[in-house]
Amino acid sequence: MSSNSVLYVTSDISLASFLRLRGMKLVSASKDRFGYKFAFDDSLGKCNSLAVDFLNSEFPAYDTHSKNIRLLVKNLK
Repeated sequence: MSSNSVLYVTSDISLASFLRLRGMKLVSASKDRFGYKFAFDDSLGKCNSLAVDFLNSEFPAYDTHSKNIRLLVKNLK
């Protein structure tokens, strides 16, 4: 990455996955006591638009259902 690169940063794992699916380059990923941090190369200025596409897609609903199913299975006796 060059010194004049633009980064798009998110803590949302689902959004980060969506951005990767749409071809955005992941520059770094980290975890601290507050959660996750994913940084993408946004030199083309596409990430904000893709974030809106993410929210308007079925991906968030899929993610919610997936999490709920994992919780259900985890709590089975």
